[in-house]
Amino acid sequence: MKIHFLVIPAIIGIVFGVLFATNAQDPTDDSTVLNKENLLVGSTILGNSNAEITVVEFGDYQCTFCYKFHKDVMRKISEQYIESGDVNFVYKDFPLNGELSILASEASYCAQDQGKFWEYHNMLYDNWGGENTGWITNNALLGFARDAGLNLEEFNLCMNNSNFRQKVLDNEQFAMSINVAATPSFLVIKENEFYRIVGAHPLEKFEQVFQELGLF
Repeated sequence: MKIHFLVIPAIIGIVFGVLFATNAQDPTDDSTVLNKENLLVGSTILGNSNAEITVVEFGDYQCTFCYKFHKDVMRKISEQYIESGDVNFVYKDFPLNGELSILASEASYCAQDQGKFWEYHNMLYDNWGGENTGWITNNALLGFARDAGLNLEEFNLCMNNSNFRQKVLDNEQFAMSINVAATPSFLVIKENEFYRIVGAHPLEKFEQVFQELGLF
Protein backbone atom coordinates (compact mmCIF):
# COMPACT_ATOMS: atom_id res chain seq x y z
CA MET A 1 0.00 0.00 0.00
CA LYS A 2 1.35 3.40 -1.02
CA ILE A 3 0.48 6.40 1.14
CA HIS A 4 1.27 9.98 0.15
CA PHE A 5 0.92 12.77 2.71
CA LEU A 6 0.30 16.28 1.36
CA VAL A 7 0.67 18.98 4.00
CA ILE A 8 1.63 22.65 3.80
CA PRO A 9 2.02 24.54 7.10
CA ALA A 10 -0.42 27.39 7.61
CA ILE A 11 -1.41 30.19 9.92
CA ILE A 12 -4.87 30.17 11.48
CA GLY A 13 -7.11 32.76 9.86
CA ILE A 14 -5.46 33.01 6.44
CA VAL A 15 -7.68 33.04 3.40
CA PHE A 16 -9.31 29.94 1.96
CA GLY A 17 -7.25 28.32 -0.75
CA VAL A 18 -4.25 27.84 1.52
CA LEU A 19 -4.07 24.86 3.81
CA PHE A 20 -5.52 25.09 7.29
CA ALA A 21 -4.13 22.25 9.38
CA THR A 22 -2.61 21.09 12.57
CA ASN A 23 0.62 19.12 12.53
CA ALA A 24 -0.93 15.75 11.88
CA GLN A 25 1.12 12.60 12.25
CA ASP A 26 2.00 10.45 9.28
CA PRO A 27 -0.90 8.18 8.32
CA THR A 28 -0.82 4.65 9.63
CA ASP A 29 0.45 2.08 7.14
CA ASP A 30 -1.43 -0.74 8.89
CA SER A 31 -3.53 -2.12 6.04
CA THR A 32 -5.81 -3.89 8.53
CA VAL A 33 -6.95 -0.44 9.70
CA LEU A 34 -6.46 1.89 6.73
CA ASN A 35 -8.16 0.18 3.82
CA LYS A 36 -10.97 1.03 1.47
CA GLU A 37 -13.40 -1.40 3.05
CA ASN A 38 -13.06 0.26 6.48
CA LEU A 39 -13.38 3.69 4.91
CA LEU A 40 -16.61 2.82 3.11
CA VAL A 41 -18.36 0.70 5.73
CA GLY A 42 -21.67 2.20 6.80
CA SER A 43 -21.32 5.14 4.41
CA THR A 44 -23.50 6.38 1.59
CA ILE A 45 -21.46 6.80 -1.58
CA LEU A 46 -22.12 9.89 -3.67
CA GLY A 47 -21.68 9.06 -7.36
CA ASN A 48 -20.68 5.96 -9.23
CA SER A 49 -19.91 3.20 -6.72
CA ASN A 50 -17.53 1.67 -9.28
CA ALA A 51 -15.56 4.87 -9.88
CA GLU A 52 -11.79 4.36 -9.98
CA ILE A 53 -11.11 7.11 -7.45
CA THR A 54 -12.78 7.68 -4.08
CA VAL A 55 -12.49 10.87 -2.04
CA VAL A 56 -13.21 10.44 1.68
CA GLU A 57 -13.76 13.58 3.74
CA PHE A 58 -13.47 13.60 7.52
CA GLY A 59 -15.56 16.58 8.55
CA ASP A 60 -17.50 18.41 11.24
CA TYR A 61 -20.76 20.19 10.41
CA GLN A 62 -19.72 23.20 12.52
CA CYS A 63 -16.19 23.45 11.07
CA THR A 64 -15.50 26.74 9.27
CA PHE A 65 -13.15 25.26 6.71
CA CYS A 66 -15.41 22.27 6.10
CA TYR A 67 -18.12 24.78 5.21
CA LYS A 68 -15.74 26.63 2.89
CA PHE A 69 -14.81 23.35 1.19
CA HIS A 70 -18.48 22.51 0.72
CA LYS A 71 -19.28 25.96 -0.63
CA ASP A 72 -16.26 26.60 -2.85
CA VAL A 73 -14.78 23.24 -3.86
CA MET A 74 -17.18 20.35 -3.34
CA ARG A 75 -19.65 21.68 -5.88
CA LYS A 76 -16.88 21.84 -8.51
CA ILE A 77 -15.67 18.32 -7.74
CA SER A 78 -19.25 17.11 -8.03
CA GLU A 79 -19.95 18.87 -11.31
CA GLN A 80 -16.65 18.00 -12.98
CA TYR A 81 -15.70 14.59 -11.60
CA ILE A 82 -18.51 12.91 -9.65
CA GLU A 83 -21.26 13.50 -12.19
CA SER A 84 -18.98 12.14 -14.92
CA GLY A 85 -18.58 8.87 -12.99
CA ASP A 86 -14.80 9.19 -12.61
CA VAL A 87 -14.80 9.95 -8.86
CA ASN A 88 -17.08 9.12 -5.96
CA PHE A 89 -17.28 10.72 -2.55
CA VAL A 90 -17.77 9.59 1.04
CA TYR A 91 -18.27 11.68 4.20
CA LYS A 92 -17.07 10.43 7.59
CA ASP A 93 -17.79 12.23 10.86
CA PHE A 94 -15.00 13.76 12.91
CA PRO A 95 -16.96 16.00 15.32
CA LEU A 96 -14.17 18.07 16.83
CA ASN A 97 -16.60 20.75 18.00
CA GLY A 98 -18.36 18.47 20.44
CA GLU A 99 -21.92 17.56 21.26
CA LEU A 100 -23.75 19.76 18.78
CA SER A 101 -21.59 18.46 15.94
CA ILE A 102 -22.39 14.93 17.07
CA LEU A 103 -26.09 15.81 17.11
CA ALA A 104 -25.94 17.15 13.54
CA SER A 105 -24.19 13.98 12.38
CA GLU A 106 -26.84 11.87 14.10
CA ALA A 107 -29.50 13.82 12.20
CA SER A 108 -27.77 13.14 8.89
CA TYR A 109 -28.00 9.40 9.54
CA CYS A 110 -31.63 9.64 10.57
CA ALA A 111 -32.11 11.23 7.15
CA GLN A 112 -30.07 8.42 5.59
CA ASP A 113 -32.59 5.99 7.11
CA GLN A 114 -35.12 7.63 4.80
CA GLY A 115 -32.82 7.65 1.78
CA LYS A 116 -31.90 11.35 1.99
CA PHE A 117 -28.43 11.50 3.51
CA TRP A 118 -26.90 13.79 0.88
CA GLU A 119 -29.89 16.11 0.77
CA TYR A 120 -29.67 16.56 4.54
CA HIS A 121 -25.86 16.74 4.53
CA ASN A 122 -25.99 19.57 1.99
CA MET A 123 -28.74 21.32 3.93
CA LEU A 124 -26.57 21.39 7.06
CA TYR A 125 -23.70 23.05 5.23
CA ASP A 126 -25.97 25.34 3.21
CA ASN A 127 -27.41 26.64 6.49
CA TRP A 128 -24.08 26.76 8.35
CA GLY A 129 -24.06 29.33 11.12
CA GLY A 130 -20.53 29.26 12.51
CA GLU A 131 -18.56 27.29 15.05
CA ASN A 132 -20.22 26.88 18.45
CA THR A 133 -22.69 29.70 17.86
CA GLY A 134 -25.75 27.64 18.83
CA TRP A 135 -27.24 27.34 15.34
CA ILE A 136 -27.53 23.57 15.70
CA THR A 137 -30.63 22.95 17.80
CA ASN A 138 -33.24 20.21 17.88
CA ASN A 139 -35.74 22.62 16.34
CA ALA A 140 -33.33 23.60 13.56
CA LEU A 141 -32.55 19.97 12.76
CA LEU A 142 -36.27 19.21 12.67
CA GLY A 143 -36.79 22.15 10.33
CA PHE A 144 -34.13 20.80 7.98
CA ALA A 145 -35.87 17.42 8.08
CA ARG A 146 -39.15 19.09 7.14
CA ASP A 147 -37.50 20.98 4.29
CA ALA A 148 -35.92 17.74 3.04
CA GLY A 149 -39.33 16.10 2.91
CA LEU A 150 -38.61 13.53 5.62
CA ASN A 151 -41.24 11.73 7.64
CA LEU A 152 -41.01 13.84 10.80
CA GLU A 153 -42.43 11.22 13.13
CA GLU A 154 -39.77 8.72 12.05
CA PHE A 155 -37.07 11.37 12.18
CA ASN A 156 -38.03 12.45 15.71
CA LEU A 157 -38.13 8.86 16.93
CA CYS A 158 -34.69 8.24 15.45
CA MET A 159 -33.27 11.35 17.11
CA ASN A 160 -34.97 10.84 20.46
CA ASN A 161 -33.63 7.28 20.63
CA SER A 162 -30.10 8.40 19.62
CA ASN A 163 -30.12 5.61 17.04
CA PHE A 164 -26.91 6.74 15.39
CA ARG A 165 -24.93 8.32 18.21
CA GLN A 166 -22.66 5.30 18.51
CA LYS A 167 -22.08 5.28 14.76
CA VAL A 168 -20.88 8.89 14.91
CA LEU A 169 -18.60 8.13 17.85
CA ASP A 170 -17.26 5.05 16.05
CA ASN A 171 -16.45 7.21 13.00
CA GLU A 172 -14.61 9.62 15.28
CA GLN A 173 -12.61 6.80 16.86
CA PHE A 174 -11.76 5.35 13.46
CA ALA A 175 -10.53 8.75 12.27
CA MET A 176 -8.24 9.02 15.28
CA SER A 177 -6.99 5.47 14.72
CA ILE A 178 -5.66 6.51 11.29
CA ASN A 179 -4.20 9.74 12.70
CA VAL A 180 -6.75 12.20 11.39
CA ALA A 181 -6.19 15.31 13.50
CA ALA A 182 -7.90 18.21 11.70
CA THR A 183 -11.04 19.02 9.74
CA PRO A 184 -11.46 18.85 6.90
CA SER A 185 -9.09 15.99 6.13
CA PHE A 186 -9.28 13.89 3.00
CA LEU A 187 -8.10 10.53 1.75
CA VAL A 188 -8.04 10.15 -2.02
CA ILE A 189 -7.90 6.48 -2.96
CA LYS A 190 -7.29 4.37 -6.02
CA GLU A 191 -7.00 0.68 -5.27
CA ASN A 192 -4.16 0.43 -2.69
CA GLU A 193 -2.77 3.92 -3.26
CA PHE A 194 -3.74 6.63 -0.78
CA TYR A 195 -3.17 10.39 -0.84
CA ARG A 196 -3.90 12.36 2.31
CA ILE A 197 -4.85 16.03 2.00
CA VAL A 198 -5.21 17.99 5.22
CA GLY A 199 -7.16 21.23 5.31
CA ALA A 200 -9.02 23.54 2.96
CA HIS A 201 -7.44 23.45 -0.50
CA PRO A 202 -8.62 24.79 -3.84
CA LEU A 203 -9.84 22.45 -6.55
CA GLU A 204 -6.40 22.43 -8.17
CA LYS A 205 -4.92 20.45 -5.27
CA PHE A 206 -7.46 17.68 -5.76
CA GLU A 207 -6.89 17.76 -9.50
CA GLN A 208 -3.16 17.37 -8.88
CA VAL A 209 -3.87 14.19 -6.90
CA PHE A 210 -6.32 12.94 -9.52
CA GLN A 211 -3.58 13.38 -12.09
CA GLU A 212 -1.09 11.49 -9.92
CA LEU A 213 -3.63 8.67 -9.77
CA GLY A 214 -3.93 8.57 -13.55
CA LEU A 215 -7.32 10.19 -14.03
CA PHE A 216 -6.03 12.50 -16.79
